[in-house]
Order: sequence, then C-alpha cells, then structure tokens
Amino acid sequence: MRKSAGVAVGIAITAAILLAGAQPKMVGAQKKVTAGEVVALIQKNVGVEWQKETVDTFKGGSAETPVTGVAVTMMATMDVLEQASAKGLNLVITHEPTFYAHLDTPEGIAASDPVWKEKREFIEKHGMAVWRFHDHWHMRTPDGIEAGMVHALGWEKFQRKDSPYLFAVPETTLRQLAEEVAKKLGSSTVRVVGKPEMKVTKVAFSPGAAGSEREMKALESDDVEVLLVGETREWETVEYAADAVTQGRTKALIVIGHIPSEQAGMEECTRWLKGLVKDVPVEFVPAKEPWWVVR
Repeated sequence: MRKSAGVAVGIAITAAILLAGAQPKMVGAQKKVTAGEVVALIQKNVGVEWQKETVDTFKGGSAETPVTGVAVTMMATMDVLEQASAKGLNLVITHEPTFYAHLDTPEGIAASDPVWKEKREFIEKHGMAVWRFHDHWHMRTPDGIEAGMVHALGWEKFQRKDSPYLFAVPETTLRQLAEEVAKKLGSSTVRVVGKPEMKVTKVAFSPGAAGSEREMKALESDDVEVLLVGETREWETVEYAADAVTQGRTKALIVIGHIPSEQAGMEECTRWLKGLVKDVPVEFVPAKEPWWVVR
C-alpha cells in the first residue's frame, strides 16, 4: 500500500512538472492577430458599407503580417514610421497617403527614387504593414475626422444642427479667431486672407483639401463669413477670397495646414480603435507639421 501510494505521488509530481514545463510553450505558441484581422474588425464595426472602390487598402507590408502593436497617425511620414517601429508598433494606420500621391503611386517619379525607395525598404526591413483609413472614416456619421476636430476646438456647442460643418461662434475678430484656431490645433503656419479686425460669428470648417469648387461655394454662402481649410491652391480659393475682401464683402479665409486640420480626427480614431482591438496595444503617433516660418 505504501509503495503504491509512493508511486501515485511520484506520478502526480511528474505530471505536474511536465504540465508546468509545457505551459510556457503553449503561451509562446499562441497565434498573434494579423494586420488583416485588425482591418476586418474595423470594416465590421465602422458603421458604413465597405466600398469596393476605395483608397483604404494596404500600402506596405501585407494582411498576413503578425501585429505587435498599432500606430494610428494622420500621415505615415518617415518620422512617424521610425517612432512606431521604435515603440514596437508594426501596423501603421494612416489617414493620408504614404507615398506622395492619392493612390500612393507618385506620377513621374521612378521606383528607384532614393527617398521613395528608402521608405519602402524601411517598412519591409522592420516587418511593418501600412494601411490607409481615409474614405470610410470620413463616411461615418458623424464624420470621424470632423468629430475629432470639433472636439479639439471645443466647438460642439456652436455647431449648427442643420450642418456639422457650420458654426455660430460668439462674436470675435478675424485675428482672434485665427489665433485661437492656431493655438488649439497646434499649427505654426496659419495664414489668413481678410481684414484682421473684421467682426465674425459665422464660420465654416473644411478640413484637409476639399477642393476649390466646394470651398468657393462655401464662401459664397450667406451662412459663411470665415472659411477654415486645411490646404488650398493660392490661385483658386485664395484669390477668390482676396477679391471678395477687395470688393468690401464680409469674407475671410483661414488656411490651417493639412496635418493640423485633421490630426485630432485620427486621435479620435485611436480612441475608437482602443475599444475594438484588445489583443495588442494601440497608440496615437502624431505627424509633425513640416513647416517653419521665415519672418
């Protein structure tokens, strides 16, 4: 009886040791979430029908890339890629193009171009995947970029119910409005067309680069005294605004810069993604505004 009990205890101890030794191997063998699985989660939860024709596709790496962490950014600049890689965030979700053109294939530039080539090689060398999230984040209700930007400006209470892009702000001057926007959005290169002391209350906000046709139509409206844009062509909307000012109209244009005009919208995206992606860290990596000013 004692011998049998001893054998039983020995077997139990041996089994426990084997199980303990096997446990780390089981954990280490646990399958990592892939970039494609993260994207599928976004597609399922974004709240709009996924379009067949879209720029929201992989720009570097592949859907099979095992994800160690997610970096969300306004623009996947070289600086952002380096920061993300250093933090172990190998899936980069970017709002704007990575390779210098809307479809990420810059016209007139050879694939051997040293800047373009080094960026592609960096992504490959560091096992990264870059995926664009532009069209469908804008298509949400409310628009994901717009919601984040309005929050950053603190203008929720001024937003018109009939249009999320129109605001009835307390009376201020054009100069004061421009200074407020520059400070809240962290833009060092805000430029203004209009009379600095003009009194304003009716503001429209068009982040990014909506195009001159929509911008000029907004300025034409009686509901708009000041139009805030990310970027625009100087010989189109800027010239239109300048002519309106010369004609004595109560009109003005504030050019914020593309990155600061949408950056907070991708910070909003980061908050949203953290509620979806549970298996890996998700972090916002801001893109730096590239400009410095000569005075």
